[in-house]
Amino acid sequence: MMNDLFDLGADLATPGSDFSPSEMVLRIIPAQATWIETQIDALNESLPPLTSFILPGGSEAAARVHVARAAVRRAERAMTTLDEGEPINPAALAYINRLSDYLFVLARAINAAGSGDVLWVPGQNR
Repeated sequence: MMNDLFDLGADLATPGSDFSPSEMVLRIIPAQATWIETQIDALNESLPPLTSFILPGGSEAAARVHVARAAVRRAERAMTTLDEGEPINPAALAYINRLSDYLFVLARAINAAGSGDVLWVPGQNR
C-alpha cells in the first residue's frame, strides 16, 4: 500500500489531463482501487453488520487507524477541491476514497479481535 501512496503522490505531482500511465508518467490505475475493494470485502466477511454509527476509538491500534483514516479523508477533500481547478485522475480520486473506507473496516476488524467497536449511543450523556 505504501507503494500505491507514492504512486498517488507522483500522479498528483504530474499535471495534465491525459491520465494514461507510461514509462515516463506514473498514474494510479483502476486496478489499484479494485485491490483495496478486495481487501475491504475480505475483512468485512468476518465482521458483524453495522447496527449503529461507530465512534473512533477502541483499542490503541484501532484508534491510530481511525486517525489515519481522518488524514486520508482530509487528503480526499483536498484532492476534490483541487479537481475543481485542475484535472485530477479519476482513478486517483477513487483510490483515495477506497483507502479511507479500507481504514474504517480495518479499525473495525482490529476492534473485533478485542473488545469490539465503540458504538454511538444517541443522547447517552444527557
